[in-house]
Amino acid sequence: MEILKTSRLVLRNFRSDDAGDLFDYLRDPKVSCFLSLKLENMDEAKAEAEKRSTSDEYVAVCLNETDRLVGDLFAIAEEDTYSVGWNFNPDFGGSGLASEAVHALFAYLFQVKGARRLYAYVEDDNLPSQRLCERMHMRREGLFVEFVSFRNGDDGLPIYENTMQYAILRKEWEALPFASGR
Repeated sequence: MEILKTSRLVLRNFRSDDAGDLFDYLRDPKVSCFLSLKLENMDEAKAEAEKRSTSDEYVAVCLNETDRLVGDLFAIAEEDTYSVGWNFNPDFGGSGLASEAVHALFAYLFQVKGARRLYAYVEDDNLPSQRLCERMHMRREGLFVEFVSFRNGDDGLPIYENTMQYAILRKEWEALPFASGR
């Protein structure tokens, strides 16, 4: 992946030395859709960072000044469409870093990769991600009732979650006043 820079961030491929920072937020995922990525120890974190370093689908989001990993993005190509998503260390929440990173990724996907459409799935209880989609001017296209299960209840049965799909087209993005900057 091409390295992207914003005023506070660097978006780049993962490296094996990102393992410690990745472990910081994946040892106890706060959002249920990331429970399957939970890391039990540093060996698992090293393996995950190494796996991610071999793919352009995973994007490390790092602070400009320190290169500290504060979150990650993904962009999975499906012809001219990309499935996108994000996961950030909650210690950095509320500072606008997620918006800054996602804006840079969207601009890159539309302007450089030629994406026609981007979409994201967000569980109905994940309000911060819903707000981020809305800040990116994505429209809510639908609600999938009891769409997916990431965990089981005390009775051992799956707990199904409602999931929303948000999306934005390139022509919608290009019409936005802030879209041209990276």
